[in-house]
Amino acid sequence: MLTLKRKNVTWTILTVFGLVYFCTISNMAVNPFWKSEITLMSLQVVVVIYVTYLRWTRRS
Repeated sequence: MLTLKRKNVTWTILTVFGLVYFCTISNMAVNPFWKSEITLMSLQVVVVIYVTYLRWTRRS
């Protein structure tokens, strides 16, 4: 039960950070091309970190 609560808290925090990030990016006064590039680059970094973490935890 404790891990379920931690998981819910983690998802809530990540959701809030995601909303804040996308609201900040959408309110920036930058060329729309660069807005999309900034958004995609950050998502790519998160995916690479996640996949790397999964690979390391499966080896152990």
